[in-house]
Amino acid sequence: MGIKLCKCLLLLFLVSLFGVGNSWAVEIRGRSSTQFLWFDDFYNGRQTELTQYLRVAATGIDAVGKFSLYGYGRAGATLQNGDDIYNDDRTNGRLYYLYGDYRDIGGKVDIKVGRQFANLSADSSIIDGARFDVKNVGPVGFTFLGGRNVIFGLNGEMGHTGDYAAGAAMYLQGLQATDLDISWFRKWDQYDVARDMLGASFKQYLFNTTVKLYGNARYDMISEVFNDLLGGIKVFPLANLSLTGEYYQSYPTFDTVSIYSVFAVNRYKEALFRADYNVSEKLAVSAGYTRQDFGDDGGWGDVYILGCTLRPLATLTIDLNYDRRSGYGGDLNGGAVDVAYDATKELRLAAGFAYDVYQRDSMTGEETAKNGWLGAKYKLNNSMSASLRVEDSVNKSDENNWQGRFVFDYDF
Repeated sequence: MGIKLCKCLLLLFLVSLFGVGNSWAVEIRGRSSTQFLWFDDFYNGRQTELTQYLRVAATGIDAVGKFSLYGYGRAGATLQNGDDIYNDDRTNGRLYYLYGDYRDIGGKVDIKVGRQFANLSADSSIIDGARFDVKNVGPVGFTFLGGRNVIFGLNGEMGHTGDYAAGAAMYLQGLQATDLDISWFRKWDQYDVARDMLGASFKQYLFNTTVKLYGNARYDMISEVFNDLLGGIKVFPLANLSLTGEYYQSYPTFDTVSIYSVFAVNRYKEALFRADYNVSEKLAVSAGYTRQDFGDDGGWGDVYILGCTLRPLATLTIDLNYDRRSGYGGDLNGGAVDVAYDATKELRLAAGFAYDVYQRDSMTGEETAKNGWLGAKYKLNNSMSASLRVEDSVNKSDENNWQGRFVFDYDF
């Protein structure tokens, strides 16, 4: 179903372009990305896939340059799935978005029609529908959207009749140092209300942008509880130093039609502090601490992180990271190193290695996990490039788990 829909909508996309091609100078840009992947599937063993991604943007369709078309999708095939190399159901496809965008109608309205990603502070969804943005009507702007709620499964779309989504938002505009929006988002599953959410997002700069306050909130009107709360402050006492403090809490809720909605869950909370300091052009360091609360008696965790970025040469970057966690849910002690080297203007080489020692609980012993990878990217010309990444994981479940990806990108 996904591939058929991709073909139909792509055909409409091309027809619309040919229809105006004789009148206006249409500019078409995009990227074609061909990818070959191999990995171990937990249930089926060795799996290889070939996928084709296509992103297209057509602008200058009308005389005044207000109407544009945008599209992005993927078609793929499973070449090998365990021992079954030629299985019958091996193709899949996804159309992520394909919509027309008409901007500045009367200088006050933007309209998007088609498949698109709708993201409000309350919730988000991919919809087959329309979005209206009302602007330049004072200090407040408005957004209204709605359509069919698109749900993807493993091999394509898996929605039902009666799956819809609708939302609205009101936001401040024209204020250089302040962002604020309030939104509402509702989803239906086979005509039954599955989600009904309120959301808000806030950002404020103070003291000539040396202080940034920010926050997000989502409230589930059906469960009558806050899904997410985030509040933070970022301070820049020096041009090369930033200090961050955050508080976050999450209470999982599920669609009303889901069996998981009847299960009891705990509220998760955490407080974070982080510092980032650019010592020089060749050295940057960071450190952070997070205090976790999982809602159970004794359900506390402590996370410490240290990071360092070295640039000994203009063509060489080395990232070092160390993590230390203890408390509820187990202990972890490990680190990672990533190296990127520009051998020439066309060729970039990269490599990395991670090593972790962890203990799940007091009844188990320590276990180790290792992961190493190699990568390269070669720029053939201004519009074509090829990249390869291969990695191997060694842990309790796998003695060797090789996987990789080859990508050929063409920009037009």
